[in-house]
Amino acid sequence: MDTAQMPDDPLADMPQESLIQFTRKGFYCPQGDFYIDPSWPVDRAIITHAHSDHARMGSKHYLCHHLTKPLLQLRLGDNNYQSIGWGEPVYINGAKISLHPAGHIIGSSQVRIEYKGEIWVASGDYKTENDGLSGAFEPVPCHNFITESTFGLPIYQWKPQAVIYKEIQDWILANQAEEHQSVLIAYSLGKAQRVLQAAAAVTDNIFVHGAIWNSHVALLAAGIDLPTVKRVTPETTKTELKNAVIIAPPSADGTQWMKKFNPYRVAVCSGWMQVRGNSRRQNVDAGFALSDHADWNGLLQAVKATGAEKVYVTHGFEAAFARYLNENGIAAATVKGGFVPVPIEETVVNNDDYGE
Repeated sequence: MDTAQMPDDPLADMPQESLIQFTRKGFYCPQGDFYIDPSWPVDRAIITHAHSDHARMGSKHYLCHHLTKPLLQLRLGDNNYQSIGWGEPVYINGAKISLHPAGHIIGSSQVRIEYKGEIWVASGDYKTENDGLSGAFEPVPCHNFITESTFGLPIYQWKPQAVIYKEIQDWILANQAEEHQSVLIAYSLGKAQRVLQAAAAVTDNIFVHGAIWNSHVALLAAGIDLPTVKRVTPETTKTELKNAVIIAPPSADGTQWMKKFNPYRVAVCSGWMQVRGNSRRQNVDAGFALSDHADWNGLLQAVKATGAEKVYVTHGFEAAFARYLNENGIAAATVKGGFVPVPIEETVVNNDDYGE
């Protein structure tokens, strides 16, 4: 089907005058005639952050935070971009829009929409611990809050970042003592920059995969202060790599590219490492539960801080988290499958489709 002709009907039993409607293309504001993180090309898109599951090419106009713009340019190419700072209001057809720190990755933002006294906030992805790079998460009071729930189960409770960084550093030092290179697997945008912070505290011999290098260069050009790294190239020598730290994206794990680093040990940096056995199943030497998403307690903290009368839960363990909210006096519904809300009873708890 031509994406321009894709049906975009709102949920049938949702009030048609609602400020935000859940449609097959994404979260839609009829008053402002814009979408938040649309899954299909639209005329006007507001982008929470530059990860590919939230920022897709093909839309005519993009609105984002200043620090997200260079990342969109890197990933989507030249387009009609407008960028604003956090808390800076923009009016579209009478709807007041502002962006607020989400703490997920550099430039990540929540979207606040206000019209005739009604306020909605779409969180995008977020975490509540300040990582020192992404901007501290800011609770935004609202009537209706759309929250992610990537790690919306009680088992997911993160250690403080400083503790995890120390574990990563100790692992690197132990590898160096045995003359092994340390390969850290981390998503190229967001996680890789945090892992770089941790590694740079114990070594200045850090190499990165090309995908991470591209994000690194774009962030440096945007004024972000990051430790110095070197790009792995065909000319990189064994001598240069001795006792080095190499940061690589998940797509590189197990490929021919990795053999260049022998002898090496591999660690995955992901919230999924919280579950015992994931390191073994992924055939890696170590796992660090370092996540760019809020854990169970962070999700609860964020929801309560908004004071929202209704919470819509998406992206992750929607059913479990929404059920818990309802059982504890916070009205909640799930949003799943093309952003269309469904009754909790019809939702299957499954995280197979959600990376971290």
